Amino acid sequence: MTKLCVLGLGYIGLPTAAMFATHGIQVVGVDVNGEVVDTLNNGDVHIHEPGLKTLVAAARKSCSLRIATAPESADAFIIAVPTPLIRAGDGRRPMADLRHVCAAAEAIVPQLAPGNLVVLESTVPPRTVTDVLLPILRRSGLHISGEAGSEASEDDLLVAHCPERVLPGRILEELVGNDRVIGGVDRRSAEAARELYASFVQGTMLLTDATTAEMVKLMENTYRDVNIALANEFSLVAEGLGIDVWEAIALANRHPRVNILKPGPGVGGHCIAVDPWFIVEVAPEATHLIQAARRVNDSMPEQTVRRVRQALLGIEQPVVACLGLSYKGGTGDMRESPAIRVVELLGAQGCRVRAYDPYVEPGRVRGQVCSMKEALDGANAVLVLTDHPEFVGLPASELAGEDGRLVLDTRACLDHGASQSQPPGRQ
Repeated sequence: MTKLCVLGLGYIGLPTAAMFATHGIQVVGVDVNGEVVDTLNNGDVHIHEPGLKTLVAAARKSCSLRIATAPESADAFIIAVPTPLIRAGDGRRPMADLRHVCAAAEAIVPQLAPGNLVVLESTVPPRTVTDVLLPILRRSGLHISGEAGSEASEDDLLVAHCPERVLPGRILEELVGNDRVIGGVDRRSAEAARELYASFVQGTMLLTDATTAEMVKLMENTYRDVNIALANEFSLVAEGLGIDVWEAIALANRHPRVNILKPGPGVGGHCIAVDPWFIVEVAPEATHLIQAARRVNDSMPEQTVRRVRQALLGIEQPVVACLGLSYKGGTGDMRESPAIRVVELLGAQGCRVRAYDPYVEPGRVRGQVCSMKEALDGANAVLVLTDHPEFVGLPASELAGEDGRLVLDTRACLDHGASQSQPPGRQ
């Protein structure tokens, strides 16, 4: 396999394209966003990820990576486009928006040739490959490997689902080292996908069918979502009891078969806050626990704001310094970030918000300021919403200042000394 076409140059597509390009494969990276294409063709990247700019530059310098706005003929195609949620807002459950997947599949149909491999990397509800992707690919007139109608041939179109399993901030490292689940529509497709990824993946590649691979990715993130929801419920109970949930969790986790995750202001990112709904979508009557966990985690920004407002009763238009806007420490990724919801709710309830995030370009969020000093100046309260390295270990007493302003640490990342309080933060 000598030429690869990657559709979608976002958080997964761009690192994946650059990784293949620096491991001996000619890659055409495709994105329909003209600004993204222009940025990459001008030698920059639009994503903050350690090492990514250097990797892309190396791929471009070797002429192994080209950037385009439309797909070209290739030996293999990887679809790595977004699959956001459709939130109806009328009480209906969120559903997966597969329009980008469908558009990408339709775009490659004219380019498909006998023996090509098509890989869907985007996270999708179970049966998307069989019920959505394959009907589009059949328009090419090619026989799909494993389907009835004729004997296996080298001219068959091979199709697989290979979901990513990487963490923002560690994407390049984990693309190489993590185990990979490879789900083919048949064994030949899975083996072809394994051969493709073997160009750089050092982790174990685990072969299965496409629907199982779709489900596995969703199960991994749903497990974490449910565990976090449990920790958040513990935090609300502990608040009512007047105990420190962080201490209680640390003690409970000393049990050899217990691993309670961390409570916080909510759950963010394009995976944990989204993927559970994809399981609910295909089995709403069998997913009561998953739906309850989503409701708990989605309610935590409101719980955080409630706590701030209770502590600032009597102060008209209080100034609240919010430290952190991204959903996790060390990145500027604000997708589904609970910090954004907290900032919005504080503003709606009459607070004057000054938000600072060292990883988020100024001007992205209303009330955003350019330095921590500017955020803290004149603030009645400090709310830590993201555990950035720049915030970890800061003395809570220093943030409280001489006036002893409220400090609410929703990530338990500050140095509180001997002073602790109940979740969803520490004061």
